[in-house]
Amino acid sequence: MLIGELARATGSTARALRHYEQAGLIGSSRAANGYREYDESAAVRVRNIRALLAAGFTLEDVRPFLDCLDHDVLAAPPSAAALRIARERLAVLERRIEAQTAARDRLVAALAAAERARAGAGAGRALTGTAAPTAGTAPAGAGS
Repeated sequence: MLIGELARATGSTARALRHYEQAGLIGSSRAANGYREYDESAAVRVRNIRALLAAGFTLEDVRPFLDCLDHDVLAAPPSAAALRIARERLAVLERRIEAQTAARDRLVAALAAAERARAGAGAGRALTGTAAPTAGTAPAGAGS
């Protein structure tokens, strides 16, 4: 099977397949014309790689699963190593989520403060009847 055929069969891209191959997760042989050729079992392997990546694993996390990738990885009972890797990946994701949540909360607070300051400045001008100066102009009464 050629790389494009494997990509279509697995919902992947040729670029992703080359990346998996470079990472040592899949293998191919070369045809006389230099094209990569994959055997039929590569489709199962790629689907498993994609399922693990979709679950939040990295390619490095997938490496310990090499011996299992030719079977339905998600249907088999997990090994102790698989559970350890999953727990470690979950901890990393939770730390990232906490950091992103904190960043979002800081942005929400800064935006709320900016909107309050803008509303307060606008209300003051409305009460005094003065217009806010535009860029490059002086406030009314300045320079007289």
